[in-house]
Amino acid sequence: MKHSIACVGLATLALTGSAHGSQQLAVEHGCYSCHGAYPRGEAPNFEKLAGKMAKYQGDATALADKISRYRTGEAFEHIEAHERLSPEAATALLKWLAEGGK
Repeated sequence: MKHSIACVGLATLALTGSAHGSQQLAVEHGCYSCHGAYPRGEAPNFEKLAGKMAKYQGDATALADKISRYRTGEAFEHIEAHERLSPEAATALLKWLAEGGK
């Protein structure tokens, strides 16, 4: 229960437009474990992810579609950590990446 409350709070912070809040959200969800300075397996690092996500910046419809495919596992062969994210957290993280991930 504590984890759920913390995630809701972080998602709210991230949705306010705070880049620091989105980065903190990535830390809290363990995104750096796979996408950090030393990516796990074939996982791209955040710089590469931001580069790929840049095409969605300013295109709310395309970003919403990407978020949906991301959360259902359709885009990444069912990565459990992605599928566990709330819609709010996924939106905040992918929007952060589309804006450069900084």
